[in-house]
Amino acid sequence: MTRIAVAQIRSSIRKDDNLKLALELIRDSKSRGASVIAFPEFLMAYSPPEQSAEELCAIAETIDGPFVTALRNIAKQSEIQIVATIYEKFARPNRVYDTALWIARSGETAAVYRKLHLYDALGFRESDKFVAGSEWTPPVKADFGQAALMICYDLRFPELARLLTLAGADFLFVPSGWVQGELKVEHWQIMNRARALENGSYVIAPDQVGNIYIGHSTVVDPFGRTLIDMRETEGIEIVDVDLAVVNQVREKLPLLKNRRADVYELKNLTTKNA
Repeated sequence: MTRIAVAQIRSSIRKDDNLKLALELIRDSKSRGASVIAFPEFLMAYSPPEQSAEELCAIAETIDGPFVTALRNIAKQSEIQIVATIYEKFARPNRVYDTALWIARSGETAAVYRKLHLYDALGFRESDKFVAGSEWTPPVKADFGQAALMICYDLRFPELARLLTLAGADFLFVPSGWVQGELKVEHWQIMNRARALENGSYVIAPDQVGNIYIGHSTVVDPFGRTLIDMRETEGIEIVDVDLAVVNQVREKLPLLKNRRADVYELKNLTTKNA
């Protein structure tokens, strides 16, 4: 059994304030017995729609910058694993990566994932400020199972969750900033449950709340049961997860074994006249 703290926060535009809050929540999580704390997307700062790409670039850091260094230090001091997100500097002017990190108990950065799918949909254009990553990141071998990273809009692309699961993931961590709008809470809940159920994996999805975001940070178990829904509450919620549940569900509902990968190749698709 592993205890995970899910952080639902309202990031401000001030990076220092957000780092201070993150450190407080990490200490609180450790005191409550958590071995992992997962933060939402945009932990470093809220980027309001009117903020320019140049202004966002001024906030961004490298993965060895002071923001991540502070998180690495407290991870080592507290012996806790951290899922965090940053605006990562990119070589091209006026663009940054939307990056998720897995920080190990040792303080080492064990995994770096740069968001593949930018939210250019429903009136938004993340590509005006961000640059997309170019590859998915293999799961991390944590002490409680294999954990993989996705970010927010990635939920709408089942291929990524499936690839990570086929690569060994038992736990899908999805830090998010899910934007408000028509049916957006319903979409969020459906996507998280679907990714969990179809892969027989836990989905741990901390979300931003306030500003333009819906909240409703959630954890879904491998059978599609919602274990927590934080609605619009700021702070942390603790949930216990168990790799044995993953194994039990995959044994009873062997979706991964029953796949017909032999007929899934696109070359086998043809269009027939009705």
